[in-house]
Amino acid sequence: MRLLPAIWAFPATAIGLVLATLAIAAGGRIRAVDGVIEAHGGVLPWILRRLPLVKGGASAVTLGHVVLATDRTTLDRTRRHERAHVRQYQRWGPFLIPAYLLVGLWLTLRGRDAYFDNPFEQDARRKSG
Repeated sequence: MRLLPAIWAFPATAIGLVLATLAIAAGGRIRAVDGVIEAHGGVLPWILRRLPLVKGGASAVTLGHVVLATDRTTLDRTRRHERAHVRQYQRWGPFLIPAYLLVGLWLTLRGRDAYFDNPFEQDARRKSG
């Protein structure tokens, strides 16, 4: 992992580390894979099911260089997609979360889907195959 992109993405990574720590405290698991921290289990399924942008919640989410998922199988299945989001954080840094949310709001106001029509998600889907 390169230092400057990691520093640029760190505000989101810090949030991810807090949630990963909560997951561990509640029996979840954590490991590093290719320079990215992956956490699953514990309180994460409960948290991810309540994400407002995805009807029914999410199975995984990326915050900087941290990927949070409901379980290890989901981490394995979504790894390429979530790594595309890691690269987005390396480009957008602390502006990714507000940009993602503002685009989602704009899409919703236009009658479109805040998640599936979001260009950040479309980019990640393209890059993950």
